[in-house]
Amino acid sequence: MKKFLKILKYVLLIIIALVVVGWTVLYFSKKKKSNDNMDLLGEEAPTLVAHGITYRDLNKNGKLDVYENKNAPIEDRVTDLVDQMTLDEKTGTLFVTMIGSTPSGKPLETPVLSLDPINIIMSFVLPSNSELIAKKKLNSFNILTSLDANLMAEYNNTIQKMAERTRLGIPITIATDPRHGTSNNPGASLYTPAFSQWPSSLGLAASRDTLMVREFADVARQEYLAVGIRLALHPMADLATEPRWGRTNGTFGEDADLSAMMTKAYVLGFQGDSLDTNSVACMTKHFSGGGPQKDGEDPHFPYGKEQAYPGDNFDYHVKPFIEGAFEANTAQIMPYYGIPVGQTSEDVAFGFNKDIITGLLRDSLNFKGVVCTDWNIITDTKMGEGRAWGVEHLTIKERVKKVLDAGCDQLGGESIPEVITELVNEGQLTEDRIDISVRRVLRDKFKLGLFDNPYVDVEASKIIAGNSDFRKRGKLAQQKSTVLLKNEGLLPLKKDVKLYVYGAEHKEAYASLGELVSSPDKADVVIARIQTPYDERTDYFLESFFHQGRLYYTEEEKKEILDLIQDKPSVVVATLERPAILTEVSAEANALLVDFGTSDEALVGLLSGEVNPRAKLPFELPSSQEAVEKQLEDVPYDSENPLYPFGFGLSY
Repeated sequence: MKKFLKILKYVLLIIIALVVVGWTVLYFSKKKKSNDNMDLLGEEAPTLVAHGITYRDLNKNGKLDVYENKNAPIEDRVTDLVDQMTLDEKTGTLFVTMIGSTPSGKPLETPVLSLDPINIIMSFVLPSNSELIAKKKLNSFNILTSLDANLMAEYNNTIQKMAERTRLGIPITIATDPRHGTSNNPGASLYTPAFSQWPSSLGLAASRDTLMVREFADVARQEYLAVGIRLALHPMADLATEPRWGRTNGTFGEDADLSAMMTKAYVLGFQGDSLDTNSVACMTKHFSGGGPQKDGEDPHFPYGKEQAYPGDNFDYHVKPFIEGAFEANTAQIMPYYGIPVGQTSEDVAFGFNKDIITGLLRDSLNFKGVVCTDWNIITDTKMGEGRAWGVEHLTIKERVKKVLDAGCDQLGGESIPEVITELVNEGQLTEDRIDISVRRVLRDKFKLGLFDNPYVDVEASKIIAGNSDFRKRGKLAQQKSTVLLKNEGLLPLKKDVKLYVYGAEHKEAYASLGELVSSPDKADVVIARIQTPYDERTDYFLESFFHQGRLYYTEEEKKEILDLIQDKPSVVVATLERPAILTEVSAEANALLVDFGTSDEALVGLLSGEVNPRAKLPFELPSSQEAVEKQLEDVPYDSENPLYPFGFGLSY
């Protein structure tokens, strides 16, 4: 045994040594590349005065160019800048890709040591900030890190300074997925404790309160602005007509009229009546409606590439865009990954589909803004294969050309500007075609005021983001979004009852309702918080972030819940990401509520009667898995004998 332990010690030492050496080599290799990239940058832009106008001399030529003049018409500024740009600078503008920071808010240039695996993965998988900005000349990014507000603000200022040192000083547009939920799902949203917490889009829809939705969006706008985020990669105007779909949680439910109302209020809250220096631009998604997924499977994965329209209901899914997003003048649009099978002249995914992007979106609906593809539809990455559904046989260059020919402006999740440069140099694309898209992207940057001042006040960010007023409003919104489905006289709870609390993240929050006991048999009332069931899948990295598949509880899961609530008066609160099958649970519970991101603290106010629940379901709750499988993917509220219909909700 001693000999074995001695050998094991030496083996471990060798492994540690190899890891240290490998890490060191990788670190210094990336450090050298970073230094080389930084050497490509010039001086910072001085602030000068000409003709009584203070301006940033972004191209460092000592004179006031039209694009630097804040008083010049935006179209003149755009034209002047495009005329000065090289082809490489133009092609770099046509990409929005992921970017990361260190845990301390510095540009991610070298591998980092962190207890957060996301930080480690980013430092190995993502290109360095300097490579993207200085070398590839990109100027739009999707920020992945979640930090304290002041660190996010400092990060913005640092990379804006880096961009200022490029030849023309084109500022960066920082974009993000939603950050205001109460849960963390990196596949669709980013939990950001520095910001106030609000219900999911399903919860906003459940409130039926467009004023509250606009209030939420205005609060989120202020928090984004405080840290330098200027582009929201949301809202989702998709309709959740297919209950199994893993992205249901990001929608406003399955009703087109409700979704249109919510989408309009949401965009107006972020952008205002028109895009200006106080706005956060919205990239509404996923045109022309990503909800009717065949069998509910998501097109992030090859098995979910098809969208199905057995109810011939394509136009229904466009309605929230026409009557919601476009009514509010959404700045940008994102198509989804899926193939709208049988709806266009060729069965190819939305981002490659000229009938959808040019024929419908541009020509029929007259959309003039930026169209950006969903992420990684061109190249394979360490996260999975490129989602080039319907055009898998095409080369990377052919895929890029097809996207631009379809009418899209930017490619999301990619950083291959050299491919577009090659296409132009080879005569497969004209520079005039590139200019059309570059102008659209730059126009938004000018409207947002980024060319005049892309920097934020670091100290103010700490005061604005997540302030007590914003958090109070978020808590109230959570309460307004919670739906009461059943109540046999148990709610509001009587004072000073003995409570057994199951499944809560913060059990201590319930102490204000009565005495908390350690087991159900000691309790007067059981409070059980349960989650939406799903199939755990592991074939692809991203699958762990997508809750897909079954909507029923397994026998084991169901037994655990029912054993808990059958013998005592019980309140069940189901957190819904999708329409769970709650038939047996509803039958046994004395009171049943569903929430869409309601904290324990907010829930207590509802259980006590301090707040009267008034929300209504944003989708129907099916009674069985069989009913789910029989319903049509593109048709709303069509399952047989639903347990609770769309729009159902009780009050005290």
